[in-house]
Amino acid sequence: MEDKTDDDTEQVPEPQLRRRLGRADLRAVPEARRALRELLGQWGRTGRSDVAELLTSELVTNAIVHTDRDALLTATVGPRGLRVEVRDFVARRPRLRVPIADDGTNGRGLFLVQSLADAWGVRPHGVGKAVWFELEAEAA
Repeated sequence: MEDKTDDDTEQVPEPQLRRRLGRADLRAVPEARRALRELLGQWGRTGRSDVAELLTSELVTNAIVHTDRDALLTATVGPRGLRVEVRDFVARRPRLRVPIADDGTNGRGLFLVQSLADAWGVRPHGVGKAVWFELEAEAA
C-alpha cells in the first residue's frame, strides 16, 4: 500500500482573475484595475501593481474601443510572475505606433506595454487574438 501523504506532484492552483468585458462598456476599465489590484494583494506582491494596472487598462481599453465585440480578461499569478491576457474575437492584429508629441494621448497603449512589460505579444486565438504581457515575480 502506497503512502500518498508525501506526494509532491500535487499542485496548488495559481491565483487567477477572469472577467468578461462587455462590448463598448468602458466601465470595464476601472473594474479591471480594481480586480487586478485585489488579485495582486492576495498574492502579496504589490511592488509593481501600478504598472500592472496601467498595462491592463491599456489592453482592456484597446479591446473595448477597437472591436465591436465582447472580450475576456485573464490574469494569472504564479512563481514566475504575473501574466495578463485580453482575448477578443476580431482577427485584426493591433499596430504598435510610436507616439507623436502633438498627437494627443491616442496611440500610446501598446507603446507603454512594450516599454514597461518584461514580455508581451499577440497570438492568434480561434476566431480572434489574445494580447498579453508578463511582469516577472522579482519585480511584480
